[in-house]
Amino acid sequence: MNERSEGPPGGGGEGLLAEVLAGLSAPRKHLPPKLFYDEEGSRLFEAICGLDEYYPTRTELGILRAHAGAIAARLGPRCRLVEFGSGASLKTRVLLDALPEPSAYVPVDISPSALAGAAAELARRYPRLAIEPACADFTGPLALGPAGPGARRSAVFFPGSTVGNFTPGEARALLGRMAGLAGPGGALLVGIDLKKDPAVLHAAYNDRRGVTAAFNRNALARLNREYGANFPVEGFSHYAFYNPPEGRIEMHLVSNAKRRVELAGQAFAFDEGEPVVTEYSHKYTVAGFRELAGAAGLALREAWVDDRRYFAVLYLEPEAGPGARGG
Repeated sequence: MNERSEGPPGGGGEGLLAEVLAGLSAPRKHLPPKLFYDEEGSRLFEAICGLDEYYPTRTELGILRAHAGAIAARLGPRCRLVEFGSGASLKTRVLLDALPEPSAYVPVDISPSALAGAAAELARRYPRLAIEPACADFTGPLALGPAGPGARRSAVFFPGSTVGNFTPGEARALLGRMAGLAGPGGALLVGIDLKKDPAVLHAAYNDRRGVTAAFNRNALARLNREYGANFPVEGFSHYAFYNPPEGRIEMHLVSNAKRRVELAGQAFAFDEGEPVVTEYSHKYTVAGFRELAGAAGLALREAWVDDRRYFAVLYLEPEAGPGARGG
């Protein structure tokens, strides 16, 4: 969940299996966060978003609602809005309601079912808006068609602090690809989870009801369902903690016994107490993310932050060239 990543992609297939096999073969075993988001994982994540302990979703929504007018003014009229990891597109509706004459909405998600559902709902709510869904994994190369003749610019919307799922180097590269996708005169609107009291972070990833634990273990259940693995799902414990030197939450599944698991014709040995990393969730300061974005050729033009300074929504533009407005 990087923050909890509201909605990293969740598709399956041979590409995902290859990532899983490579991760389980590494000296420090790990699984890709996109494994979380099958139908059951998406349902559990929606439940997580409603938990008292899990602040990111409602905090980011609050920021978007409070500053929708200012954000819309930054994005401008006839903007084509491209959303990475669109999921249910709930936050997008806040923007679409505020944007002056948006030209199109392009939800990008790796889950065909989530994408189809969100696109159909938005088409019902916004019958005059062009909805152009793209089923793709935004963590890899991504090509979208050109914006229509009515579009003045493109903006990539990346909410949910999903950027925190990536290492700083990976995040820098992703921001660069997003800027390239937005094109000349384009912009980025990115949600980030801010550094805060570790106790608040710990509670957000270790809820009392155990929903996050079920969400974490569902990654193994999915491997059993879709790929014929034989993980004893309840034999792995949810373990999440904040790592201050790295500035990130680390989420793991820890084997409670020595065991051997088979997947796709390969066998993987686990020691008792051995952890499998399932997600990193990096936390930032606004200044720290400005520096990261600058290394990707982007300038932070405006930041909107909640009163508790838990979360921020950032507006970024290319450092130079058409569309760099200053501010």
